[in-house]
Amino acid sequence: MLDAGSGDVMTMMLVVGGATLLISLLLVFAFAGGDSHSREARRRLTEISQGQKTVNKAKSRSSARRAQDTSGIKIIDSLIKTLVPKPEQLKIRLEKTGFKISMLRYATVTAITILLIIGVCHLIYNLSLFLAIPVGIASGLFLPHAVVGYLGKRRINKFMKTFPEAIELLCRGLRAGLPISEAIVTVGNDAPDPVGKEFRGVADAMRVGQSLEQGLWDVARRIDLPDFKFLIIAISIQRETGGNLAETLGGLANTLRKRRQIKLKIKAMSSEARASAWIIGSLPFIMFFLLWLANDAYVMTLVEDPRGMYMIGAGLAMIGSGVGVMAKMVRFEI
Repeated sequence: MLDAGSGDVMTMMLVVGGATLLISLLLVFAFAGGDSHSREARRRLTEISQGQKTVNKAKSRSSARRAQDTSGIKIIDSLIKTLVPKPEQLKIRLEKTGFKISMLRYATVTAITILLIIGVCHLIYNLSLFLAIPVGIASGLFLPHAVVGYLGKRRINKFMKTFPEAIELLCRGLRAGLPISEAIVTVGNDAPDPVGKEFRGVADAMRVGQSLEQGLWDVARRIDLPDFKFLIIAISIQRETGGNLAETLGGLANTLRKRRQIKLKIKAMSSEARASAWIIGSLPFIMFFLLWLANDAYVMTLVEDPRGMYMIGAGLAMIGSGVGVMAKMVRFEI
């Protein structure tokens, strides 16, 4: 039989778990609706059956991209621009994820997350509003920010995996006698996403009258990779002064491929140390959970006593610093 104390703890854990699940569902809702393989396959089949896309389709697509940045309600748009210190930087961060996330949706999920965390801290953990409000604001702002950063980094890493092959495809098109604009269209049609999607965006921009360089720089704003910027500079110089662009891009593709091989080698050599770090870092949490299952009253003394909270905070700080040092040791700039 569970006593009253353990029943309260179980209720608290269920409420916290439910709040965590609700926050996770909100984050999934915010970042849903991105790249889908089935939608991409249907889009490609439609293109093949109907032929090349028209300029009107390209214009409507660019208009839709501009429309998703606003809510359509002037008061809400002005409020978001007032509360967000740098809306353009936030817009770029949202574009880096590859999902269609408007600033209104991002702001809505952030606000709901803040309110949920404040409610959990105040109602479940009995924190005063003086403490619950700053904790909720800090956590609610951090969680969506961290998720957006993770999705953007994951997309850039996925872009880098197929970027050398896309450059090779571009080189083959140039050696076959295609102009650079047609070679970019070929890369957009044949390369996998997200590389193919970005190059298709460049092709759409050229169809509505934008220059090739401007379309590529718009992609560079979302991708933010030095190697992609080097590609743009090489294309710009070749269009102005001439030269063997295929040879230059071939060297770039070879360099990117060798760099990726070195990164994979470093990852393989440090895999044992990283596995040990995961095991050692997770042991305190596993032991705490096992002790709680065996004798919850004994463990809850550490949580309920103010001195125990200080000890928990110091332990978490030391674990965090150790994880940060080890992560820095196995991360190299190549």
